[in-house]
Amino acid sequence: MELQGKYTYEYPRPAVTTDCVIFGFDEGELKVLLIERGIEPYLGKWALPGGFIDMDEDAESCARRKLVQETGLENIYMEQLYTFSDVDRDPRYRVISIAYYALVKLSDYHAHAGTDATNIQWFSISDVPELAFDHARILELAKDRLKGKIKYQPIGFELLPEKFTMPDLHHLYETVLQTELDDRNFRKKILGYDLLIDLKEVQRGARNRAPKLYSFDKSRYEELSKTGFYFEL
Repeated sequence: MELQGKYTYEYPRPAVTTDCVIFGFDEGELKVLLIERGIEPYLGKWALPGGFIDMDEDAESCARRKLVQETGLENIYMEQLYTFSDVDRDPRYRVISIAYYALVKLSDYHAHAGTDATNIQWFSISDVPELAFDHARILELAKDRLKGKIKYQPIGFELLPEKFTMPDLHHLYETVLQTELDDRNFRKKILGYDLLIDLKEVQRGARNRAPKLYSFDKSRYEELSKTGFYFEL
Protein backbone atom coordinates (compact mmCIF):
# COMPACT_ATOMS: atom_id res chain seq x y z
CA MET A 1 0.00 0.00 0.00
CA GLU A 2 1.45 3.37 -1.00
CA LEU A 3 1.95 5.85 1.83
CA GLN A 4 -0.05 9.06 1.60
CA GLY A 5 1.78 12.36 2.04
CA LYS A 6 5.21 10.72 1.89
CA TYR A 7 6.98 14.03 1.24
CA THR A 8 4.60 16.30 3.15
CA TYR A 9 5.87 18.13 6.22
CA GLU A 10 3.94 20.18 8.80
CA TYR A 11 6.57 22.90 9.10
CA PRO A 12 8.21 25.35 6.63
CA ARG A 13 11.56 24.37 5.17
CA PRO A 14 14.36 26.85 4.44
CA ALA A 15 16.28 26.84 1.18
CA VAL A 16 19.97 25.85 1.37
CA THR A 17 22.77 27.41 -0.64
CA THR A 18 26.56 27.39 -0.80
CA ASP A 19 28.88 30.40 -1.04
CA CYS A 20 32.59 30.25 -1.73
CA VAL A 21 35.43 32.63 -0.84
CA ILE A 22 38.15 32.15 -3.46
CA PHE A 23 41.58 33.44 -2.45
CA GLY A 24 44.46 34.06 -4.83
CA PHE A 25 47.91 35.61 -4.41
CA ASP A 26 49.23 37.89 -7.13
CA GLU A 27 51.73 40.74 -7.36
CA GLY A 28 52.44 40.47 -3.66
CA GLU A 29 48.80 40.83 -2.65
CA LEU A 30 46.16 38.49 -1.24
CA LYS A 31 43.09 38.72 -3.48
CA VAL A 32 39.50 37.47 -3.53
CA LEU A 33 37.43 36.59 -6.60
CA LEU A 34 34.00 38.26 -6.80
CA ILE A 35 31.15 38.14 -9.29
CA GLU A 36 28.88 41.00 -10.29
CA ARG A 37 25.33 39.75 -9.88
CA GLY A 38 23.24 39.65 -13.03
CA ILE A 39 19.94 38.92 -11.27
CA GLU A 40 17.88 40.22 -8.37
CA PRO A 41 18.22 40.61 -5.49
CA TYR A 42 21.27 42.88 -5.41
CA LEU A 43 21.40 43.21 -9.19
CA GLY A 44 24.74 44.81 -10.13
CA LYS A 45 26.27 44.27 -6.68
CA TRP A 46 29.47 42.31 -6.10
CA ALA A 47 29.11 38.97 -4.31
CA LEU A 48 30.75 35.64 -3.61
CA PRO A 49 30.11 32.84 -6.11
CA GLY A 50 27.44 30.39 -4.99
CA GLY A 51 23.91 29.12 -5.44
CA PHE A 52 21.14 26.77 -4.38
CA ILE A 53 21.83 23.10 -3.61
CA ASP A 54 20.02 20.65 -5.88
CA MET A 55 18.08 17.75 -4.39
CA ASP A 56 20.55 15.20 -5.78
CA GLU A 57 23.85 16.72 -4.60
CA ASP A 58 25.72 17.36 -1.37
CA ALA A 59 27.00 20.78 -0.29
CA GLU A 60 30.56 20.45 -1.60
CA SER A 61 29.34 19.14 -4.95
CA CYS A 62 27.09 22.19 -5.21
CA ALA A 63 29.94 24.56 -4.32
CA ARG A 64 32.20 23.02 -6.96
CA ARG A 65 29.40 23.03 -9.57
CA LYS A 66 28.64 26.71 -8.95
CA LEU A 67 32.33 27.60 -9.20
CA VAL A 68 32.51 26.02 -12.63
CA GLN A 69 29.26 27.66 -13.74
CA GLU A 70 30.02 31.14 -12.42
CA THR A 71 33.82 31.38 -12.64
CA GLY A 72 35.08 28.49 -14.79
CA LEU A 73 37.32 27.28 -11.95
CA GLU A 74 37.56 23.57 -11.14
CA ASN A 75 39.84 21.06 -9.40
CA ILE A 76 41.00 23.58 -6.79
CA TYR A 77 41.74 23.28 -3.07
CA MET A 78 38.50 23.76 -1.12
CA GLU A 79 37.46 23.41 2.50
CA GLN A 80 34.21 23.96 4.39
CA LEU A 81 34.18 27.15 6.41
CA TYR A 82 30.96 27.71 8.38
CA THR A 83 27.16 27.63 8.19
CA PHE A 84 25.36 30.99 8.09
CA SER A 85 21.73 30.90 9.21
CA ASP A 86 20.63 34.39 10.27
CA VAL A 87 16.89 34.65 9.65
CA ASP A 88 17.05 37.81 7.51
CA ARG A 89 20.23 37.13 5.53
CA ASP A 90 18.32 36.87 2.22
CA PRO A 91 15.50 39.31 1.32
CA ARG A 92 13.60 36.69 -0.72
CA TYR A 93 12.92 34.03 1.91
CA ARG A 94 14.59 31.91 4.58
CA VAL A 95 17.97 30.80 3.24
CA ILE A 96 20.76 28.95 5.03
CA SER A 97 24.21 29.01 3.44
CA ILE A 98 27.06 26.53 3.86
CA ALA A 99 30.21 28.52 3.10
CA TYR A 100 33.52 27.25 1.75
CA TYR A 101 36.87 28.83 1.06
CA ALA A 102 39.16 27.90 -1.81
CA LEU A 103 42.80 28.61 -2.70
CA VAL A 104 43.90 29.20 -6.29
CA LYS A 105 47.24 29.43 -8.06
CA LEU A 106 46.51 32.40 -10.29
CA SER A 107 49.16 31.31 -12.79
CA ASP A 108 47.30 28.02 -13.37
CA TYR A 109 43.72 29.25 -13.80
CA HIS A 110 41.81 31.77 -15.86
CA ALA A 111 38.49 32.76 -14.29
CA HIS A 112 35.64 33.95 -16.49
CA ALA A 113 32.05 35.06 -15.80
CA GLY A 114 29.34 32.45 -16.29
CA THR A 115 25.67 32.07 -15.38
CA ASP A 116 23.99 34.68 -13.12
CA ALA A 117 27.08 36.92 -13.37
CA THR A 118 27.70 39.86 -15.68
CA ASN A 119 31.32 40.35 -14.63
CA ILE A 120 34.03 38.68 -12.58
CA GLN A 121 37.08 40.29 -11.02
CA TRP A 122 39.92 39.74 -8.56
CA PHE A 123 39.99 42.35 -5.79
CA SER A 124 42.77 43.05 -3.32
CA ILE A 125 41.66 42.16 0.20
CA SER A 126 42.39 45.76 1.16
CA ASP A 127 40.08 47.13 -1.55
CA VAL A 128 36.93 44.98 -1.52
CA PRO A 129 33.72 46.79 -2.62
CA GLU A 130 30.41 46.65 -0.76
CA LEU A 131 29.11 43.08 -0.97
CA ALA A 132 25.61 41.65 -1.37
CA PHE A 133 23.79 39.66 1.33
CA ASP A 134 26.00 38.91 4.36
CA HIS A 135 29.02 38.14 2.17
CA ALA A 136 31.22 40.71 3.93
CA ARG A 137 30.81 38.69 7.12
CA ILE A 138 31.58 35.44 5.29
CA LEU A 139 34.73 36.98 3.80
CA GLU A 140 35.96 38.19 7.19
CA LEU A 141 35.54 34.74 8.71
CA ALA A 142 37.36 33.16 5.76
CA LYS A 143 40.28 35.58 6.18
CA ASP A 144 40.52 34.66 9.87
CA ARG A 145 40.39 30.94 9.06
CA LEU A 146 43.15 31.26 6.44
CA LYS A 147 45.27 33.32 8.82
CA GLY A 148 44.92 30.70 11.53
CA LYS A 149 45.32 27.57 9.45
CA ILE A 150 48.34 28.68 7.43
CA LYS A 151 50.33 28.56 10.67
CA TYR A 152 49.87 24.83 11.24
CA GLN A 153 49.18 23.36 7.80
CA PRO A 154 51.15 24.18 4.62
CA ILE A 155 48.10 25.32 2.64
CA GLY A 156 49.97 28.47 1.64
CA PHE A 157 51.65 26.49 -1.13
CA GLU A 158 48.22 26.23 -2.81
CA LEU A 159 48.49 29.97 -3.52
CA LEU A 160 51.95 29.92 -5.09
CA PRO A 161 52.98 28.80 -8.57
CA GLU A 162 54.61 25.39 -8.87
CA LYS A 163 58.05 27.06 -8.86
CA PHE A 164 58.68 29.79 -6.29
CA THR A 165 61.52 31.49 -4.44
CA MET A 166 62.06 31.74 -0.71
CA PRO A 167 61.29 35.51 -0.83
CA ASP A 168 57.99 34.65 -2.55
CA LEU A 169 57.08 32.25 0.24
CA HIS A 170 58.24 34.65 2.96
CA HIS A 171 56.16 37.50 1.52
CA LEU A 172 53.08 35.29 1.20
CA TYR A 173 53.20 34.39 4.89
CA GLU A 174 53.76 37.99 5.94
CA THR A 175 50.82 39.09 3.81
CA VAL A 176 48.37 36.48 5.10
CA LEU A 177 49.48 36.78 8.73
CA GLN A 178 49.67 40.59 8.49
CA THR A 179 52.90 40.73 10.42
CA GLU A 180 56.65 40.92 9.77
CA LEU A 181 58.60 37.67 10.02
CA ASP A 182 62.35 37.54 10.54
CA ASP A 183 63.79 36.44 7.23
CA ARG A 184 66.60 34.30 8.63
CA ASN A 185 64.42 32.48 11.16
CA PHE A 186 61.67 31.91 8.62
CA ARG A 187 64.09 30.43 6.10
CA LYS A 188 65.71 28.18 8.71
CA LYS A 189 62.38 26.85 9.95
CA ILE A 190 60.94 26.21 6.48
CA LEU A 191 64.06 24.43 5.23
CA GLY A 192 64.24 22.46 8.46
CA TYR A 193 60.96 20.72 7.66
CA ASP A 194 62.55 19.26 4.51
CA LEU A 195 59.35 19.81 2.51
CA LEU A 196 60.88 21.85 -0.30
CA ILE A 197 62.50 20.47 -3.42
CA ASP A 198 65.55 22.43 -4.56
CA LEU A 199 65.01 22.63 -8.32
CA LYS A 200 68.63 23.62 -8.99
CA GLU A 201 67.35 26.63 -10.89
CA VAL A 202 67.34 30.36 -10.23
CA GLN A 203 64.73 33.00 -10.98
CA ARG A 204 65.34 34.64 -14.32
CA GLY A 205 65.41 38.38 -14.69
CA ALA A 206 66.44 39.15 -11.12
CA ARG A 207 68.32 42.45 -10.77
CA ASN A 208 70.81 41.33 -8.16
CA ARG A 209 71.73 37.84 -7.03
CA ALA A 210 69.07 35.55 -8.51
CA PRO A 211 67.16 33.61 -5.80
CA LYS A 212 66.87 29.83 -6.01
CA LEU A 213 63.67 28.18 -7.15
CA TYR A 214 61.85 25.56 -5.08
CA SER A 215 58.71 23.44 -5.29
CA PHE A 216 56.60 21.97 -2.50
CA ASP A 217 56.98 18.22 -1.93
CA LYS A 218 53.31 17.41 -1.34
CA SER A 219 53.75 13.62 -1.40
CA ARG A 220 56.44 13.81 1.30
CA TYR A 221 54.20 16.01 3.46
CA GLU A 222 51.33 13.51 3.12
CA GLU A 223 53.62 10.65 4.12
CA LEU A 224 55.01 12.56 7.10
CA SER A 225 51.48 13.48 8.21
CA LYS A 226 50.67 9.79 8.65
CA THR A 227 53.46 9.51 11.22
CA GLY A 228 52.24 12.39 13.39
CA PHE A 229 54.35 15.10 11.76
CA TYR A 230 53.26 18.60 12.81
CA PHE A 231 53.88 21.68 10.68
CA GLU A 232 53.99 24.95 12.58
CA LEU A 233 55.18 28.48 11.87
